[in-house]
Amino acid sequence: MTQPLDIIFSALADPTRRAILAMLLEDDMAVTDVAEPFAMSLAAISKHLGVLTAAGLISQEKRGRVKWCKLEPDALREASVWMQAFGQMEAIDLDAFEAFLERELE
Repeated sequence: MTQPLDIIFSALADPTRRAILAMLLEDDMAVTDVAEPFAMSLAAISKHLGVLTAAGLISQEKRGRVKWCKLEPDALREASVWMQAFGQMEAIDLDAFEAFLERELE
């Protein structure tokens, strides 16, 4: 389980890749359209897309002469479940806990 999570979180660590995922939330996009808002080469964007594809966060498909990117939202499910486990923990009021222990141990 750790290795897929490591790959997903590594892919998400880059702000360009997170921006690409946000763009793909709207709809499938051609690689050239994905690259348009970024001040980097098409080759650099292709490397980012390769990382996202390897992590399973997107898929790429050739339609005619155009390569399209599609968000794969289920790929985030495992990471989301892992992160939600931390949201289940409540902050501990250490002063109240100390007072409770003092009362119980008297």
